[in-house]
Amino acid sequence: MTKKEIRALRRPFLKELFRNNKFNLAMTVLAALCSAAADLVISWLIKEIADLISGACPYGFTTLLIVAGGAFALFVLGWILDRTFLSEFRAKAMKQYRTYVFDRLMEKGIQAFAGENSSLYISALSNDVNTIETDFIGRLQNTIQVGIAFVGALGLMLWCSPLLTLISIGFSLLPIIVSVVLGNRAAEAEKNVSDQKESYTGMLKDALTGFSVIKSFKAEESIARLHDQSNANVAKASKKRTKVNVMVGYSSGIAGAVLQFGVFFVAAALALSGKGITAGTAIVFVQLLNYVLGPIQAFPTFFAGMMSAYSLIDKLSQALNKNVSDEGEQIPPRLTKGIFIKNLVFAYEEGKPVLRDVNMDLTAGGCFALVGGSGSGKSTILNLLMASSRDYQGEILYDGKELKTVSAGSLYDLASMIQQNVFVFNSTIRDNITMFSEFPEEEIERAVRLSGLKKLMDEKGADYLCGENGSGLSGGERQRISIARALLRKTPVLFVDEATASLDAETSHEVLDAILKLDGYTRVIVTHDLDEHILRRCNGLFALKNGEVSEQGTFEELMERKGYFYSLFTVSQR
Repeated sequence: MTKKEIRALRRPFLKELFRNNKFNLAMTVLAALCSAAADLVISWLIKEIADLISGACPYGFTTLLIVAGGAFALFVLGWILDRTFLSEFRAKAMKQYRTYVFDRLMEKGIQAFAGENSSLYISALSNDVNTIETDFIGRLQNTIQVGIAFVGALGLMLWCSPLLTLISIGFSLLPIIVSVVLGNRAAEAEKNVSDQKESYTGMLKDALTGFSVIKSFKAEESIARLHDQSNANVAKASKKRTKVNVMVGYSSGIAGAVLQFGVFFVAAALALSGKGITAGTAIVFVQLLNYVLGPIQAFPTFFAGMMSAYSLIDKLSQALNKNVSDEGEQIPPRLTKGIFIKNLVFAYEEGKPVLRDVNMDLTAGGCFALVGGSGSGKSTILNLLMASSRDYQGEILYDGKELKTVSAGSLYDLASMIQQNVFVFNSTIRDNITMFSEFPEEEIERAVRLSGLKKLMDEKGADYLCGENGSGLSGGERQRISIARALLRKTPVLFVDEATASLDAETSHEVLDAILKLDGYTRVIVTHDLDEHILRRCNGLFALKNGEVSEQGTFEELMERKGYFYSLFTVSQR
């Protein structure tokens, strides 16, 4: 992507940090203005007191004392404003940023993570937001304060001695150059840390998700080695970042020392040569140089933090810009004719098709089963019917509308998928059925009854906590919750993808029986379980082999042909 395109993607993320937050920011700027003004008044007081002692001050002692009281009042006002509004500004900025990122994440297509690493988003909403808050938002107010002090100090220096001010500006070029050069290196180091933490988060996620597999195959040592390697990569990246940050800090300090001592010695030389520089002027320049040094020392750190934040936001914004649900034609949430697949060809990798010239007529209101060996393309067909990809050849028609032209949102109002791996939230049975939305009680009762969940609800109650990923439920109960979800949404089309693969024969039969009893729905079932009593009730069977429809027809028709399906069924009964 070009830099212009990257900046365009970044812009809405930055706006979220300040949206409806400008008043809080303005108050923190006012606090910075008060503090900077107080600092400058004190610097002026130091000059006048020094000149008062030498007899060169035009103001009296009482006047200077009153001005000192005013400076103290400004300090107190700045402290009150800072205490009141700074925390509100930071909290609101990060809350809005997280909300925006999560909302954008929810805009992705239903199959977005088939080819994406979810660890990137976990890391972005945990590790990276902390970096953005600390290194960018957290330093913003301090940078504004020292910036205001810098402008005020420069004005006061010009008023005291234009010549010495020009000399000070010349010495200031060195710290500015240091800040620009090292800021980019700090950003690269921060992005590398983010990448390694993302990888580490993904490794932890895999280890915890596959914990039972690790234990059963006694792979603890191998996984531990993978963990140690990933952990070492994070440590190495963090070490490099620390070195860069130390270099930024020390380089800025050295450059600042060159500025301060250079100006001090020049001021002393001018004072000694009688160039109109008083002792008070020399002293105030040394004092004001602290405020000139402030932004010069703070800017490299803030610039590095800002560039680091930008790099993290850029990485996230580019990822969120992929696999977004496309805008398309809105279609009604009903199926009157059916779903028709014509000459469908699809490949995950170029030159390696997994579907070849597939043709299917799935008439509205019917029940159809896709059967075949592993890798024959059954699940791929269902995923394509749910718009997992638009990179297919041929046609997928919903009541004559080509799926590529249909908006994903309206498709989800028409069709739902019940999958083998049902995700159950650690909440109540009711919440898992309704997906935390409000529905009329009679509709919930209907979904519970038709899905076969009534017995569970009567035994455990609607407020029973299901446990993490449904650990408090059996496999059949989780599948029935998945069916109830689909029924509650009242989508007229149900796709069932190996929903009973991990269930025992009796529970599998019960779940499929519940689906088959759903009159008025168009049901397409992918099943490994060739249960004769189930298959006989389907309007049509499609036997797939090597990505092609080998045979199609009713159970009786396919058995009479004694072809591929007959062989599959006969072997399954042994």
